[in-house]
Amino acid sequence: MNFLNFLLAEWYLVLVALVSGGLLFWPMVNRGTYGGKITVNEAVRLINREKGVLIDVSEPAEFAAAHAAGSRSVPLGAIEKSTNLPKNKALPLVVVCPSGTRAMRAAATLKKLGFENARVLAGGLAAWREANLPLEKST
Repeated sequence: MNFLNFLLAEWYLVLVALVSGGLLFWPMVNRGTYGGKITVNEAVRLINREKGVLIDVSEPAEFAAAHAAGSRSVPLGAIEKSTNLPKNKALPLVVVCPSGTRAMRAAATLKKLGFENARVLAGGLAAWREANLPLEKST
């Protein structure tokens, strides 16, 4: 009975504990939907050590203007029919777009296509540029 009295008397503490626990749990739930966001450093590690493939889902004009060095152009609208995706679906994919919002949708689509290890570059191409990593332009 003491525990029930405590819960009733200190309901705001219980509420704070539940909300903070939920906020700590949310990233794990969110990560399960598309593989999760990764930092630029994690992306470089995946590319260099685990043969990760950088997939740019920008529109062709955006890709031509600037893209991460070595990335493959797979526009979001054509992702399901693209032949530019790796054949090995176990390879880690780092999905990037200018801001990171399209990349989240693309990663969810890639997961449906069987690419279970698709991750989104947090901050998109802007974060790549900010980290002074190499960019290319297409002609």
